[in-house]
Amino acid sequence: MRVRKAETKDIPGLRKLLMQVLEVHARLRPDIFIPGTAKYSESELEAILADENRPIFAAVNEEDRVIGYAMCQFQHRPHSDNMTDILTLYIDDICVDENERGKGIASAIYSHVRAYASEKGCYHITLNVWSGNDRAVSFYEHMGLRPMETVMEDILKK
Repeated sequence: MRVRKAETKDIPGLRKLLMQVLEVHARLRPDIFIPGTAKYSESELEAILADENRPIFAAVNEEDRVIGYAMCQFQHRPHSDNMTDILTLYIDDICVDENERGKGIASAIYSHVRAYASEKGCYHITLNVWSGNDRAVSFYEHMGLRPMETVMEDILKK
Protein backbone atom coordinates (compact mmCIF):
# COMPACT_ATOMS: atom_id res chain seq x y z
CA MET A 1 0.00 0.00 0.00
CA ARG A 2 1.19 3.49 -0.80
CA VAL A 3 -0.27 7.00 -0.59
CA ARG A 4 -0.04 9.32 -3.59
CA LYS A 5 -1.85 12.30 -5.12
CA ALA A 6 -5.13 11.13 -6.61
CA GLU A 7 -5.53 11.11 -10.38
CA THR A 8 -8.48 11.22 -12.76
CA LYS A 9 -8.30 7.42 -13.15
CA ASP A 10 -9.09 7.15 -9.41
CA ILE A 11 -12.52 8.79 -9.69
CA PRO A 12 -14.54 5.51 -9.71
CA GLY A 13 -12.72 4.34 -6.58
CA LEU A 14 -13.14 7.70 -4.89
CA ARG A 15 -16.87 7.71 -5.68
CA LYS A 16 -17.26 4.23 -4.18
CA LEU A 17 -15.64 5.40 -0.95
CA LEU A 18 -17.57 8.67 -0.93
CA MET A 19 -20.75 6.58 -0.87
CA GLN A 20 -19.40 4.60 2.11
CA VAL A 21 -18.71 7.84 4.00
CA LEU A 22 -22.18 9.10 3.18
CA GLU A 23 -23.73 5.92 4.59
CA VAL A 24 -21.87 6.38 7.87
CA HIS A 25 -23.17 9.94 8.09
CA ALA A 26 -26.70 8.94 7.04
CA ARG A 27 -26.83 6.40 9.88
CA LEU A 28 -25.72 9.08 12.35
CA ARG A 29 -27.90 11.89 10.96
CA PRO A 30 -30.72 10.65 8.71
CA ASP A 31 -32.33 14.08 9.15
CA ILE A 32 -29.47 15.65 7.17
CA PHE A 33 -27.88 13.02 4.89
CA ILE A 34 -29.65 11.14 2.08
CA PRO A 35 -28.65 7.44 1.89
CA GLY A 36 -27.48 6.07 -1.45
CA THR A 37 -25.90 9.33 -2.57
CA ALA A 38 -22.35 10.66 -2.79
CA LYS A 39 -20.94 14.04 -1.87
CA TYR A 40 -19.42 14.77 -5.29
CA SER A 41 -20.27 13.85 -8.88
CA GLU A 42 -17.64 12.67 -11.34
CA SER A 43 -17.42 16.13 -12.91
CA GLU A 44 -17.07 17.77 -9.49
CA LEU A 45 -14.25 15.37 -8.64
CA GLU A 46 -12.54 16.19 -11.95
CA ALA A 47 -12.67 19.89 -11.03
CA ILE A 48 -11.34 19.22 -7.53
CA LEU A 49 -8.47 17.12 -8.90
CA ALA A 50 -7.51 20.05 -11.15
CA ASP A 51 -7.53 22.52 -8.23
CA GLU A 52 -4.14 22.80 -6.50
CA ASN A 53 -5.85 24.28 -3.44
CA ARG A 54 -7.91 21.10 -2.94
CA PRO A 55 -5.46 18.17 -2.95
CA ILE A 56 -6.79 14.63 -2.75
CA PHE A 57 -4.50 11.84 -1.59
CA ALA A 58 -5.27 8.23 -2.48
CA ALA A 59 -4.11 5.14 -0.65
CA VAL A 60 -3.72 2.44 -3.29
CA ASN A 61 -2.99 -1.27 -3.11
CA GLU A 62 -0.50 -3.26 -5.18
CA GLU A 63 -2.90 -3.19 -8.15
CA ASP A 64 -3.09 0.63 -7.87
CA ARG A 65 -6.75 0.39 -6.77
CA VAL A 66 -7.99 3.10 -4.39
CA ILE A 67 -8.55 1.69 -0.89
CA GLY A 68 -8.63 5.00 0.98
CA TYR A 69 -8.38 8.74 0.51
CA ALA A 70 -8.08 12.12 2.15
CA MET A 71 -9.75 15.14 0.56
CA CYS A 72 -8.13 18.35 1.69
CA GLN A 73 -8.44 22.06 1.17
CA PHE A 74 -6.05 24.91 1.89
CA GLN A 75 -7.60 27.71 3.91
CA HIS A 76 -5.90 31.01 4.56
CA ARG A 77 -6.96 33.34 7.32
CA PRO A 78 -5.29 36.71 6.77
CA HIS A 79 -4.14 38.82 9.68
CA SER A 80 -6.81 40.91 11.36
CA ASP A 81 -6.84 43.06 14.47
CA ASN A 82 -7.52 40.06 16.68
CA MET A 83 -6.25 36.99 14.78
CA THR A 84 -2.95 35.91 13.31
CA ASP A 85 -2.23 35.19 9.66
CA ILE A 86 -2.20 31.39 9.27
CA LEU A 87 -2.42 28.75 6.58
CA THR A 88 -4.55 25.70 7.37
CA LEU A 89 -4.91 22.37 5.62
CA TYR A 90 -8.52 21.38 6.22
CA ILE A 91 -9.37 17.69 5.82
CA ASP A 92 -12.82 17.45 4.29
CA ASP A 93 -12.90 13.64 4.43
CA ILE A 94 -10.72 10.67 5.25
CA CYS A 95 -12.08 7.29 4.29
CA VAL A 96 -10.75 3.75 4.13
CA ASP A 97 -12.70 1.07 2.29
CA GLU A 98 -14.83 -0.83 4.80
CA ASN A 99 -13.15 -4.09 3.69
CA GLU A 100 -9.66 -2.69 4.36
CA ARG A 101 -10.12 -1.11 7.78
CA GLY A 102 -7.93 -2.02 10.73
CA LYS A 103 -4.77 -2.36 8.60
CA GLY A 104 -3.16 1.01 9.41
CA ILE A 105 -4.26 2.60 6.13
CA ALA A 106 -5.94 5.61 7.75
CA SER A 107 -2.83 6.21 9.85
CA ALA A 108 -0.67 6.11 6.72
CA ILE A 109 -3.00 8.53 4.94
CA TYR A 110 -3.02 10.95 7.87
CA SER A 111 0.78 10.76 8.22
CA HIS A 112 1.11 11.57 4.51
CA VAL A 113 -1.29 14.51 4.81
CA ARG A 114 0.53 15.76 7.91
CA ALA A 115 3.92 15.69 6.17
CA TYR A 116 2.43 17.44 3.12
CA ALA A 117 0.86 20.17 5.27
CA SER A 118 4.14 20.71 7.09
CA GLU A 119 6.04 20.89 3.79
CA LYS A 120 3.56 23.50 2.50
CA GLY A 121 4.06 25.68 5.59
CA CYS A 122 0.68 25.12 7.22
CA TYR A 123 0.21 26.21 10.81
CA HIS A 124 -2.20 23.36 11.52
CA ILE A 125 -4.56 20.73 10.16
CA THR A 126 -8.26 20.96 10.95
CA LEU A 127 -11.27 18.76 10.30
CA ASN A 128 -14.84 18.23 11.47
CA VAL A 129 -16.28 15.07 13.01
CA TRP A 130 -20.00 14.45 13.38
CA SER A 131 -21.21 13.79 16.93
CA GLY A 132 -21.76 10.09 17.39
CA ASN A 133 -18.89 9.07 15.11
CA ASP A 134 -16.94 7.79 18.09
CA ARG A 135 -14.64 5.57 16.03
CA ALA A 136 -13.47 8.59 14.00
CA VAL A 137 -13.01 10.72 17.13
CA SER A 138 -10.90 7.97 18.72
CA PHE A 139 -8.77 7.65 15.59
CA TYR A 140 -8.17 11.40 15.31
CA GLU A 141 -7.27 11.65 18.99
CA HIS A 142 -4.83 8.77 18.50
CA MET A 143 -3.27 10.77 15.64
CA GLY A 144 -2.77 13.71 18.04
CA LEU A 145 -5.69 15.96 17.10
CA ARG A 146 -7.56 17.81 19.85
CA PRO A 147 -10.82 19.78 19.78
CA MET A 148 -10.35 23.37 18.63
CA GLU A 149 -13.97 24.55 18.79
CA THR A 150 -17.40 22.99 19.09
CA VAL A 151 -20.38 23.59 16.81
CA MET A 152 -23.71 23.24 18.60
CA GLU A 153 -27.26 23.11 17.26
CA ASP A 154 -30.86 23.50 18.30
CA ILE A 155 -33.04 21.55 15.84
CA LEU A 156 -36.22 23.51 15.21
CA LYS A 157 -38.00 21.16 12.81
CA LYS A 158 -38.71 17.84 14.47
